[in-house]
Amino acid sequence: MKAFYGDLKLGILGGGQLGRMLIQESINYNITTYVMDPDKEAPCKDLCRKFVHGSSTDFEAVYNFGKEVDILTIEIEKVNVDALEKLEKEGLTVYPQSRVIRLIQDKGIQKQFFKENDIPSAPFQVFGNKQELISAKIPFPYVQKLRRDGYDGRGVKTIKSASDLEKAFEEPFLIEELIDFDKELSVIVSRNEDGEIKTFPCVEMEFNAEANLVEFLISPSTLDFEILQKADQLAIKIADNLKIVGILAVELFFTKKGDILVNEIAPRPHNSGHQSIEGNFTSQYEQLLRAIFNLPPGDTRAISNSVMINLLGEKGYEGAAEYEGLHEVLELEGVYIHLYGKKFTKPFRKMGHVTIMDDDRQKAIEKARFVQNKIKVKS
Repeated sequence: MKAFYGDLKLGILGGGQLGRMLIQESINYNITTYVMDPDKEAPCKDLCRKFVHGSSTDFEAVYNFGKEVDILTIEIEKVNVDALEKLEKEGLTVYPQSRVIRLIQDKGIQKQFFKENDIPSAPFQVFGNKQELISAKIPFPYVQKLRRDGYDGRGVKTIKSASDLEKAFEEPFLIEELIDFDKELSVIVSRNEDGEIKTFPCVEMEFNAEANLVEFLISPSTLDFEILQKADQLAIKIADNLKIVGILAVELFFTKKGDILVNEIAPRPHNSGHQSIEGNFTSQYEQLLRAIFNLPPGDTRAISNSVMINLLGEKGYEGAAEYEGLHEVLELEGVYIHLYGKKFTKPFRKMGHVTIMDDDRQKAIEKARFVQNKIKVKS
């Protein structure tokens, strides 16, 4: 691998906020970044050395983009894996590997991987279309998930009765048992080419019920040591079994019976790791760079209690973004604002996040609730 003198070209498929924060970290390593995204005004557009307007799902676009860089990574799973496989065969370093992305792109294959590797997860069944599901007469309730292209809460529905079946997905999907959970958790784990694995402390998440995406996150979790150790061990096992190079977000359920179940995994920087920029000695973005360049993993310990809030576009507003309440929240100590460079807002669009840190966990939570109620993204 070339030395970090500015001529090392890192390609990133996807130019959203995850890529933006990865670029911010890559500057510290003198890494030149190339980005491809289908949005001409993607958040990464003005931050990278070269921006390519193109679709990450198009074979030729991905292949030609890959030929320009020294190493290729992703900030979204929806990419053309066939192009990545060809690039790998021709000698390009692609991390995470194309085989890992292919497995994770299909939730049915992902669940089968859990089953084959004795990774506890909700019981599931796979269906090709809605009529198959109706004919199967599965007892309600259950969760329906599209096998492919679900993202940020899209592609997931709770089916509670026959009337909900009318709005069920038509495309290939799986159904899962509806888990009665106490908390939703996440562990981010990294693995480099030498096989060194490192986890971040487990975090607790709260979801926006309407948008079905993370809205509030507390780090680190204060659950019992045995529970956190089990979550940690599951993340390590998955990373090791996959032999992934990069980082992996492992989303988990802590059930009311006291069990830990794996919900889903994502082979990229993740919403549940944003707080690590200020809240941990090493951020998830630096850890990704360390992993794909086969450097020693960084210190993932939490510096303090941290709470992360997603700034979502307000319902009823669509247009040029305006941020209400920034002045008031910046008067508080330990508040860190991250805006994603998106000019236009729409309901529930991720427009930024705020991290709140305090040595007193309860004070951090109280300040975060204040921030959550004060900042509004309107137009």
